[in-house]
Amino acid sequence: MNLRKMAMKNKDAVAKTTLSSIGAAFKQRCVDEKLESLTEDQEMAILVKMVKQRKDSIEQFQKAGREDLAEQEAAEIKYIEDEFMPKALTEDEVAELIEAALKESGATQMNEMGKVMAILKPQLAGRADMGKASGVVRKTLQEMSQ
Repeated sequence: MNLRKMAMKNKDAVAKTTLSSIGAAFKQRCVDEKLESLTEDQEMAILVKMVKQRKDSIEQFQKAGREDLAEQEAAEIKYIEDEFMPKALTEDEVAELIEAALKESGATQMNEMGKVMAILKPQLAGRADMGKASGVVRKTLQEMSQ
């Protein structure tokens, strides 16, 4: 039985809502780009974007004093992460991958950051915050070039 049918049968409102929005986002991407179907990487990129949007929404709802809506968004994030996203990497695991990418690329200057990020992107996609990883790489390269 597919997830949407199970959500309906179990009267799971969070799952139903989240699955509907995921389906809509996938269909929209197919229509926008005139695709028959999406690759796993494209699907993962959409899911990562959806989680990021919901985190931003939580921030806005909390500022507006709408904890009920913030909790709904948090529940949707949890559902997306639990059902569809690979297990998140720990900070130590991310640090190890960054160190390995730095060695593999041979980068020692800031202008070589793109090489490092190109190595890291497929390894971290959907499993770690690329913005934070980028910050660590930038800081490390700045320290190396001093």
